[in-house]
Order: sequence, then C-alpha cells, then structure tokens
Amino acid sequence: MRERSFSEAVRQLTLGEGEILQGEGVLAIVKALLQSGVSYLGGYPGAPVAHLLDVMADANDPVLKPLGIYFDSSGNEAAAAALLGVSINYPIRGAAVWKSTVGTNVAADAISHLASSGVVGGALIIVGEDYGVGASALQERTLTFAMKSAMCLVEPRANHQHVAHLVEAGFDLGEASHMPVLFGVRIRSGHMRDTMVCKANRPPAISMLRRLEGPVSELIRVPLPPMTHEQERLKFAERIPAAQRFILSRRLNERFGTGESDLGIICHGGVHSMTMRALHLLGEADITGGTAHEVLCLNILHPLVPEEIVAFLQRKRAILIVEEGMPNLLEHQMRALAQEHRLSVALHGKDLLQQAGEYRPEVILEGLHAFLAPRQPRPASAGSPTQRRERLFDHLPRIKAFLKAPIANRPPAFCTGCPERPVFSAIKIMERETGPTYAVGDIGCHTFGSLAPFYVGNTILGYGSGLASANALSRVSGKRPISIMGDGGFWHSGLTTGVANAVFNKQDTVLVILENFYTAATGQHDNPSTGSNLRGEPTAMSIEAALKGVGVTWVKTVNPYDVAATKKVLAEAMETDYDGLKVVIARAECQLEKGRRERGEIARMIKAGVRVERPRFGVDPDVCTGDHSCMRLNGCPSLTLAPNPDPLRDDPIAHIEDSCVGCGLCGEVAHAAVLCPSFYEVKVVTHPGRFERLRHRANRFLIGLLTGSTNNGSVAART
Repeated sequence: MRERSFSEAVRQLTLGEGEILQGEGVLAIVKALLQSGVSYLGGYPGAPVAHLLDVMADANDPVLKPLGIYFDSSGNEAAAAALLGVSINYPIRGAAVWKSTVGTNVAADAISHLASSGVVGGALIIVGEDYGVGASALQERTLTFAMKSAMCLVEPRANHQHVAHLVEAGFDLGEASHMPVLFGVRIRSGHMRDTMVCKANRPPAISMLRRLEGPVSELIRVPLPPMTHEQERLKFAERIPAAQRFILSRRLNERFGTGESDLGIICHGGVHSMTMRALHLLGEADITGGTAHEVLCLNILHPLVPEEIVAFLQRKRAILIVEEGMPNLLEHQMRALAQEHRLSVALHGKDLLQQAGEYRPEVILEGLHAFLAPRQPRPASAGSPTQRRERLFDHLPRIKAFLKAPIANRPPAFCTGCPERPVFSAIKIMERETGPTYAVGDIGCHTFGSLAPFYVGNTILGYGSGLASANALSRVSGKRPISIMGDGGFWHSGLTTGVANAVFNKQDTVLVILENFYTAATGQHDNPSTGSNLRGEPTAMSIEAALKGVGVTWVKTVNPYDVAATKKVLAEAMETDYDGLKVVIARAECQLEKGRRERGEIARMIKAGVRVERPRFGVDPDVCTGDHSCMRLNGCPSLTLAPNPDPLRDDPIAHIEDSCVGCGLCGEVAHAAVLCPSFYEVKVVTHPGRFERLRHRANRFLIGLLTGSTNNGSVAART
C-alpha cells in the first residue's frame, strides 16, 4: 500500500473541454499527458515526483486502460528510459518519470542513445527537480544532461494551466525537432494545489486498442558508426535549429513587465514566482506582477534562442540573470552572446547572487536589491527598495538575540519502530567485541545509519552500488567489510551491480539486505519483495531465489527486532572460514506501512467490541542509572530524557514518550548489550475478557495494600 491514494482524485482525469480540475500539480500533469494523446507511461518513484506515479497507478484501471494507454511499473530508471525507445521509429507519444539527476544518472545510457538516434514520436522525460530542498543524495542540474546529449529542457512556471500548456507543447517541440524533451517539475510546483481549465482527453492513435500495422526500421537511427557521425551532425545542424525555430514561433519563453526601465531581469521558470515576489517586496512590482523592469522568463532552458536573447540584451543598460545552481551555464551562454554581438550591456548574475544552493526568496531579494539600488538611486524614503529591504530584515537581529543558542540542525533519522534501526544497534554491540567495522552504505532509509548515534557506513556511490564499492575495500582492509543494502536497492540494480559482481570476483564480504517489503523512502512503493507491482498485479519474486540463481550459497535470515540473534548471525558472518559472499537478510515489514494497516484493523476491532492487546514500554525511574547507553545504541525518537527523581543524582534518566509503537527495541538493546534492567513492558488491553477484568481488579487491590495506594498504573486495562 502506497503512502498516499489518489483513487478519488483520478476521477477528474476524465474531465472534458472547459471543465475545471482542482488538485495537486501531479494530477494536472497526468491530465495534460492524457490531453496530449500519450500511448504509454512508466517510471521509477522518487521525490518530488513519487506521487506522479501514484496518480498513474490509481488511474490505470479506471482511466488509462479504457484509453488503451500502457502503464509500466518500471524496475529502475534505466528500464523507464528504455520504454521511450518505441518512439524512435514510430509516431507514438510516451512519457517516463523519475527523480532528479540521481535518476537521470541511472537512465543516462538509455537516454543518451535515445537522443543520438532521435525520435519520431514525442518522448517526454518528467524529472523531479529537488535542487536545494534536501530531498536528494546529490545536488546537480538536469541542464548539464540536456546540453551534453542535445535534448530539450522545459522548466515551467508554477501554475497548473501553464504546466499543462507546456506538457502539450513539449510533445510538439520534441516531434518538430526529433529530440527527446526533459521536463523539470520542482517539488513545490508538483505538490501545490491549483485549478486548470481542461481539454478533452485524446485517445492515442496507436495504443493497446489500436496496434501497430508492422515493424519499421531505419538504418540512420541505429547508433553504430558510421550512422552515429551523421546523428551527431543532425543534432547540431538540424535538430537544435528546428527546436529554436519552434520555441520562437510558439513564444514558449515569456516576457513580463512594461519595459519602461532600461534595467532587465532574466530568470528561468522555476524561480519566476520568487523573482516576482521579491520585486513586489522591494516596491518594484505590483501584486499582479506588473513592473517597469522587463523580465524574460525562460521556460525552455535548452536550447536557448540566440536572436531572442540578443534582442532582449541590446535594449538594456544592465541585466541581472537569476540562475539557480552551478555551473551557471545560462549566464555563460548569455555572456558569450553579448561578447559575440559586441553589446555594451552590463551582465550580472553569480557576482550578486549566491553561487550554490537553493534560491530562497530572501536570496533573490538580496540579489535584486544589490542590482537595483545602485542603478536607480532614490531618496531614503519609506518607499525606496533600501528602506523596504531594511524593514523586511530588521527583525532578524532581535530573533538572534532572543535565541540563547543557534537552532540545532535536524538530520534525517529512522522512524519510530523502524526495523532497520535494530540492525545498526546489533552492529554497534558487535563492535564492542570485534572492534570497529569497515562498512559501506547504499541509498535508502538505511543511509541514516551513517549518522548519529551509529556512524555505520559513510560512503554511498549510487542505488544498489554499495556492495560493489566494498570490493576493493575487502582486499585492502584486512577485515571483512559489511555492505548494507535495502530490498529496494537490491531489486533496482544491486542484484547485478553488487551481488553478481561479488560472486564473479569471489568477494569476501558480508552483505546485509534490509527487506522491509517496500521501496519505503519514496513513499512505500511496491517492489518485487512486496508481492505486487504498481498496477496491483501479483508477482512471485524472492531475494533468496535470486541469490541462489547467481551462485550465493551462504545466506541466513534474521528477525531484526531480535537484536541478540541478529548480532550472533552478524558475528558468525564476520568470523566464518567461508571465503566468499555472505548474505544476511534482515526481514521485517516497514513500520510506517505496518502501522497504517494495523491502525485501521485495530479501529475496526475496537468498534466491533473485539479484544485488542497493544504493547507499551516504559522506563522504571528507580532503576535507570542515567548513563544513557541505551540511547547511544538505539537512537529511537521516542526514547528521550526526563529529570531524575532522585535528588542525589544529577544525570537525567531515560524516558519513553507516547509516540512509542511498542516495537520492543529498547528492551532488546538493553538485554543484548547487558545494560541496566530499567525497561518494562505493559499490555494495554481494550475490551478485556471477564477473567482479565477480575484479575486486574485483584492485582490493583493487592498492589494497593502493599504500597498504601489505591491506584497503581503498572497494569493497564480498559473495559
């Protein structure tokens, strides 16, 4: 079960001409795809477009199938990109979806070949751009891929109607230029709520309902020499010029403002809203975006249209280029055009704006102020940009003075009850006996194990690549390294890149596979361990069978919540005489998904009057010594500190908050690490039986006699 359901929202995907769609950006994008006449869709989940796949999955039966549209539950981004190959020879429109540059890196081989061969049908690649917002393992720009492989790159303004317009225009652009089109969706535009006026859906001319008439093959599209030399010529001599003509004729880039000022601003679609907001805050634009400073908004980042850029530059005395991210490729191209045409315009960009990092509103505001203030001096009045800026920021010193210390950074952490945390607890306890462990990580929730309090694994080289990165380490460390991989990474590429490579190279390493049955970090998306794909179709794929198939013979499975047993198996894997890959599968369901399912089940049982028993854990304040070893080996968000009730002790004691889900890890760690026996378990029983109620009353009575109290909370029951 995925993190979110769009089963109700997808009804709007059937809206017709002139009807109004209301919802998130991901819903508007899928509607635009249907209005464009796509024949196939596919992708791999990842923020900020994970929910785009959720919309497609929920729309598969009620909307896509009746139109004959195929939806692919792609195994990774390379598989999603390979879908687009059908558009090389056939007039078929399709779209693939994945996360930012980390997904594009995986898909790079396929899309590079796609861009070289060129396309007949529109091939749209929807890339979730999450630059700067902390949701990606890497901070890179999709623009570099577009320029490298000669693909168009569209980045729309954050407006549903505009996004839908550019989705449709993106297909037209790709077909006019025979180029695949990258379509950047930023995290806020993907999840913002807005309205759009719909068009009728276009049933695809070729689909699962209307089949191809026969195979087509053109030698010029085969990426082998000498055809590749002609393909390279076509990229720059025909395809890019065709794209530039289309962009200019359809006016895909936009201008805002009256142009009365001789100062101008160039920005790209993703930062347009913040740029206009900053101008408004400085008093240089009205609430509707009207401004004397003409703003050129580049919705198409590649290719640029030289005549469009030059025409804008030559009418201005100075221009600020608001380009988020590095390298500043747009600025370099514009400086080259200004130099080539001997223009006297003063160009500013990264000299006034920060180089790397997300362009938040305050960053753009500071850059605009630094650009505008010296070039249009005004008296120091309440309406001047300088006065407005000072009023906006004069509260910051007071806030800093109010705070006694800087606000601490909040790094990501495992969820309460996560089954992956106990594995790292077991490793830390094992290290007390075996010494520090060489460990390599992978992409997934388990990456958090490299942070406090575990610090296990500090190298990450790609999804499913962790085991391969341990190969050289295993040869030079003198000690077996541990590689940690999730089941999502295993099925994504870890089976081939990691496991098959390790067997092939006779790698003496320990691989821990954390099987929680979902690609959890993206929002509990189905993977082969789940037992079904995104279309809801059952699958029968087993990690053990896959390991056996590539020649792995040392495989053991553990329940990660049994920390002592997990530690024992890990120690065995580290110390055995067996020379080769040793795999430990830690199998337990993702706690988020388990909690969602069980909460619904428990609510139904309670409503029906059925007996329900739930565990709760606590810390005995009289037993806790306050040394906090349990926290250093656990890191659970529910395990925190409380004042020590003993006036003779200064150290705070451990305390379990109400957010506890009852996984029992705290007690398991205390037992496995031989810590103080301060943890206790309570069973909360709803609708107890008659005998249980009688026993409960007797217990309370006896405890009251012994303690002199009429109420004791060590036993919990609800009638």
